[in-house]
Amino acid sequence: MTEERDLEIQGDQRMSLKMDPVTVRSDSRGMVFEPLETAMIALQRNTHVVISKPGVVRGNHYHRQGTEIIAVVGPALVRTREDGKLRDIAVPAKEVYRFTFPPKVSHAVKNTGDQPNVLAAFNTCAHDPDNPDTVLDILLES
Repeated sequence: MTEERDLEIQGDQRMSLKMDPVTVRSDSRGMVFEPLETAMIALQRNTHVVISKPGVVRGNHYHRQGTEIIAVVGPALVRTREDGKLRDIAVPAKEVYRFTFPPKVSHAVKNTGDQPNVLAAFNTCAHDPDNPDTVLDILLES
């Protein structure tokens, strides 16, 4: 199941907010998934992994220029704001959803479980702490 929504960025340029369930392979040792499609690897300029405690919110921002791809391990709540409208997506426990957030689409991820959860994030802009690409936009509270 892939969901896409066109979002006008500038002029004729159009990008899509996209959500894909990711195939997860599980056995007695745990789980394995591929957080990024092969074709997208060369486009990334930043990669980071986040481990969040229960009830914690990450994100609460949008990117001015970068497109961010986030693979979220559930249980989690992902909230987005596009065209002024809020949307909630529940990621079920032990499932992984991959989200592609174009520039100017706000996003936040809340760990709704009782154990730490993981997300893997990739961005087309390099991380620059002196000139961040992010703009604060509070969507969820911890």
